[in-house]
Amino acid sequence: SRIKMAATLKPYLGAVRATLEAAMCLENFSSQIVERHNKPEVEIRSSKEVLLTPVVVSRNEKERVLIEGSINSLRISIGIKQADEIEKILCHKFMRFMMMRAENFVVLRRKPVEGYDVSFLITNFHTEQMFKHKLVDFIIQFMEDIDKEISEMKLAVNARARICAEEFLKKF
Repeated sequence: SRIKMAATLKPYLGAVRATLEAAMCLENFSSQIVERHNKPEVEIRSSKEVLLTPVVVSRNEKERVLIEGSINSLRISIGIKQADEIEKILCHKFMRFMMMRAENFVVLRRKPVEGYDVSFLITNFHTEQMFKHKLVDFIIQFMEDIDKEISEMKLAVNARARICAEEFLKKF
């Protein structure tokens, strides 16, 4: 693999990478219902024959990736590790922050699929304008970095809480 990763994440991210690379065969496909329309079939779900079977790559019940493919689009939904209440809050706030700026991320959806924390939508237009392997690298890098970011934020929150508690308890 081109990216250095933690030993425990390696098989999980390797499986996600292989599945994404296999599913990233997208082509232009006009709507079969409305003439001159080209909508992501994975979102519209108008024709069953152009949808692929959804695949879930799971590390455990909380850390998982749902990859839904169709002829012209690919939706990747990621469940992020949340070990405790602080991590749940931090993850929710961070994802909300990112989704409010979804237009800056191009492939990020404003609303995740139910049961997941963040979703990406890649269409055939994205694969025509960008390198497919770079899109896959971006998703994998995002999955690596999001765990690190949430862990760092949790450490910062705990450090601040400790300092606040010490200052408060000095009065007694």
